[in-house]
Amino acid sequence: IRLDEIDWGGVGVNGIPPLDHPKVAKADAPEAAFVGDKNIVYGLVINGEARAYPKRILAWHEMALDRVGGVELAVVFCTLCGTVIPYETEAAGRTFTLGTSGLLYRSNKLMFDAETKSLWSTLEGRPVVGPLVGSGLQLKFRPVVTTTWKEWKEAHPETTVLTLDTGHKRDYGEGVAYNAYFGTDQLMFEVPGADPRLKNKDEVLSLLLSEESDLSKPPSPVALAASFLKKNPVYEFETAGVRYLVLTTPGGANRVYRLNADSFRTGGAQIRGGEIVDGAGLTWRIDEDSLVSGAKTLDRVPARRTFWFAWASQFPKTALFR
Repeated sequence: IRLDEIDWGGVGVNGIPPLDHPKVAKADAPEAAFVGDKNIVYGLVINGEARAYPKRILAWHEMALDRVGGVELAVVFCTLCGTVIPYETEAAGRTFTLGTSGLLYRSNKLMFDAETKSLWSTLEGRPVVGPLVGSGLQLKFRPVVTTTWKEWKEAHPETTVLTLDTGHKRDYGEGVAYNAYFGTDQLMFEVPGADPRLKNKDEVLSLLLSEESDLSKPPSPVALAASFLKKNPVYEFETAGVRYLVLTTPGGANRVYRLNADSFRTGGAQIRGGEIVDGAGLTWRIDEDSLVSGAKTLDRVPARRTFWFAWASQFPKTALFR
């Protein structure tokens, strides 16, 4: 990345303190009663274990180092670019202790690892400054959804959720953190090449998709406007010669699946709770890892919700569906 485009965000290293394996509670426990049904949470499932991260907590800390389903994670929240990405902290047999550097690239948070002091891109999960640049290291990105607490706990009644016992004193009220920033379309840090196809802080579902016939090519950046997906809860698109299916629930959770030849008929498909009936009448179970109908399985593709300006400034050649 261009070093002259790195900005200081106004805080020191870990000046916004990450949560270190925060305390959690079951959905029906008294410690979880503070989360309102309409509160925004970020939900994930790993190896059968479900966890929800309330926005009202994560926005104050911008990272939660956690263990879910036996996997060590850094659940990264880039407040300025409006995205949450759960990364595995082990790559190529090496384990990294990630933190917040206090630095930004095009208004996107730069993480650092304590082991080498390299800076990592939040959106890509790869080192971009320091001794690890060019190493080929890439953190694995786990699927996550942005939805309401009510919808998440109904889909996953066994889920756990972060509690208010974080060890820090903050006003964890819904919508309090960065209220002024989220409430306008203005940016705190300018970025080059503003893309007028959407407003700065319009939310998009963003993906980096590889061409299966030639994995040596760089992945293609794709964005789908969240408002468009809300109006089209069952949506199929194609890029780099591969077809994808995006399902959007009433609570706003977006899930992307890779389609196989003749595996799913999109026309006339309808979502019914935790299932979807396709145009051929087949019933598919909506899982966090895959879409399943009998012996047929469609793999889920990790995607993240992001502010448009943040994604477009990093990937100006993005294909936009709106």
